[in-house]
Amino acid sequence: MIYSYIRHNWLSNIRGDLLAGIVVALALIPEAIAFSIIAGVDPKVGLYAAFCIAVVTAFTGGRPGMISAATGAMALLMVTLVKDHGLQYLLATTVLTGVLQIAAGMVKLGSLMRFVSRSVVTGFVNALAILIFLAQLPELTHVSWVVYAMTAAGLVIIYGFPYLNKTIPSPLVTIVVLTGVAMALKLDIRTVGSMGELPSTLPVFLWPDVPLNLETLKIILPYAATLAMIGLLESMMTASIVDELTDTPSNKNRECVGQGVANIASGFIGGMAGCAMIGQSVINIKSGGRTRLSCLAAGVFLLLMVVFLGPWVKQIPMAALVAVMIMVSIGTFNWASIRKLREHPSSSSFVMLTTVVVTVSTHDLAKGVFAGVLLSGIFFASKVGRMLRIENHSSVAGQVRTYDIVGQVFFASSEAFLGAFDFKEAVAKVRIDVSRAQFWDITAVGALDKAVLKFRREGTEVEVIGLDQASATLVDKFGVHDKPGAVEQALH
Repeated sequence: MIYSYIRHNWLSNIRGDLLAGIVVALALIPEAIAFSIIAGVDPKVGLYAAFCIAVVTAFTGGRPGMISAATGAMALLMVTLVKDHGLQYLLATTVLTGVLQIAAGMVKLGSLMRFVSRSVVTGFVNALAILIFLAQLPELTHVSWVVYAMTAAGLVIIYGFPYLNKTIPSPLVTIVVLTGVAMALKLDIRTVGSMGELPSTLPVFLWPDVPLNLETLKIILPYAATLAMIGLLESMMTASIVDELTDTPSNKNRECVGQGVANIASGFIGGMAGCAMIGQSVINIKSGGRTRLSCLAAGVFLLLMVVFLGPWVKQIPMAALVAVMIMVSIGTFNWASIRKLREHPSSSSFVMLTTVVVTVSTHDLAKGVFAGVLLSGIFFASKVGRMLRIENHSSVAGQVRTYDIVGQVFFASSEAFLGAFDFKEAVAKVRIDVSRAQFWDITAVGALDKAVLKFRREGTEVEVIGLDQASATLVDKFGVHDKPGAVEQALH
């Protein structure tokens, strides 16, 4: 059984995983450095974090083939903390972030992903593709024609090489070829070395040098809680996307715990907090990576490259990596969602577009997803609320009016529920049959109370029949129409 697990999760795609790991490692280096600069820390903080998080999540994560490392979304949240309190407090915050993420996994918060609609996921993917593309523009503005030529050549290799050979990932060929050309012709263009100094030593264990007291906790807890939430949100969304790309399932709760363990480890070796990376995950999948080995290989190759092959890695032209990231952007965007805008329900299209607009305009994935989920919930509630149907008929010589309630009664349909009754009709008795209805919340119970009490106030006898067990429990707990003195209380 252990052998079968190892073979399936680690050894079923060795060649593809190792080659994909190299490509991802090369793409991670400039990004890790850039994210370090954003956070206001030394480049090695981001590089050590990228190595550590990738390696640890390879073992502990719940999504094989997904790449986790230092990310821009997390780095942006660290700026104020680093500026006001310094690196050591960032490391302590990283450790606490991991603890909170483990706690989230233990209480199964990963299961909440089932409440994120497909429209939100599509909008998230499209927004991320746009953000990935926009992030490359600084490398393509105010530069010489050589950079454009190199980038164009890179895209030609990326899309043309697979027609010649599909065994070797074309992004890897692009990086090697363009680096060789840049070195041979001594081109004066930006390289990885231009981004910042690469570390020359392996990371070592260190304990964050902060006072272990309540004051420290007050400083780091707000940042840690935000980092934990954003990190898990981005990781869960990325896992869902990789699920679709590979047509395989993932364990979201295990992923929460895995991300937490990785961040704790990162904080203890001098790294910053991180999470799953959609861009690198797509690069990994497109390059042939499928199992946990690809993520492990990416982390190990990253460290080996920056520590032992630094002089060579510094020569990689940024144009080559820009070409790879443009490929990722084009491949990530869901072009079918644009073609089907008119075919899909207008509410679904609106949710998708809102998620894209909010995410791109704020550069905050969490805000975009929150807006999309909120709109999805509103549209869903509105749709279900319209499914309520109420019919009525009279019997016993017109002295008994029966109302048949069919559908869901909750906050969005309670007004329609009340509006269906004729409280002024002169009948001796009203029977409200809810055997085909379900009461979901206290608003629904309140609507039933109002209906019953209004009829009684008019001198009409009321009987509620057919409450199922769940609805009856809710009505017994929160309803007042069957309590002593309810009518008298309503009259006052």
